[in-house]
Amino acid sequence: ELVEEYRKLFGLDQPVLTQYLYYLRELIRGNLGYSIANFPATVTELLMRSLPWTIGLLSVATVISWLVGTFIGAISGWGGKESKISKVLVPLALGLYTIPYYILAIILIFLFVYVWGIFPISGGYTPGFPIKFSLPFVLDVIKHSILPALSIILISLGWWFLSMRSMIVLLQGEDYILLAQAKGLSDRRILWRYAFRNALLPQVSGLAISLAHIVGGSIILEKIFAYPGVGWLLYNSITELDFPTIQGGVLVVIIALTAANFILDLIYPLIDPRIKYKRG
Repeated sequence: ELVEEYRKLFGLDQPVLTQYLYYLRELIRGNLGYSIANFPATVTELLMRSLPWTIGLLSVATVISWLVGTFIGAISGWGGKESKISKVLVPLALGLYTIPYYILAIILIFLFVYVWGIFPISGGYTPGFPIKFSLPFVLDVIKHSILPALSIILISLGWWFLSMRSMIVLLQGEDYILLAQAKGLSDRRILWRYAFRNALLPQVSGLAISLAHIVGGSIILEKIFAYPGVGWLLYNSITELDFPTIQGGVLVVIIALTAANFILDLIYPLIDPRIKYKRG
């Protein structure tokens, strides 16, 4: 009887087409439905609780890795493969890039938690800690986020470094670079004024897509650290067959990707003056 009541409550006793039309109607109203596993909580409530944790962690980690990897990659690429910085950083970046981030997360937990005891093992904050915007609470949240953030930064750093370095190396043979060298411009000016701006376009595209994927969380990473983000929420929803919450999470990711691509199209002309949009 309880199962039948829940079937009627969630509309599961209706034909699939009827359920779909009902879902679209509620979606237009901004209603993502109720969570089956956490009833009577709504999907929107669960996502609003989880999104700040995921966005705060992944956005900061992604931007830091992008900035460091992009600038160091540009310097390494311009110096050539025989430079000291390339001989050290290229093998290191390749090694980091090939390590699955969840393996690195486990290694970091072993070292910083079990061996040295510096950081907490899991969670977004210490259980029982008063949840309010205060300096002690913020510091506690930061302490809990360092290990998962470090896992993301170290792995992503290798990718951003290698991709930027490859672009700089390819651009060194372009005519406008050779012309600038023939004019006697300094290497520093050629790198940052000419090569860097053109090599930056693929990096910006990659950053936009990475930031859009942030709202979906990092399921395995958040599971390992028991971090209360969207990835943790989706993992629990999948294991508990909470389909409304899964649908809500996927929908948020789709909206974020669409918005990221739209914003990317708007800022491209600011990065590259050759790109212009015309009406008609």
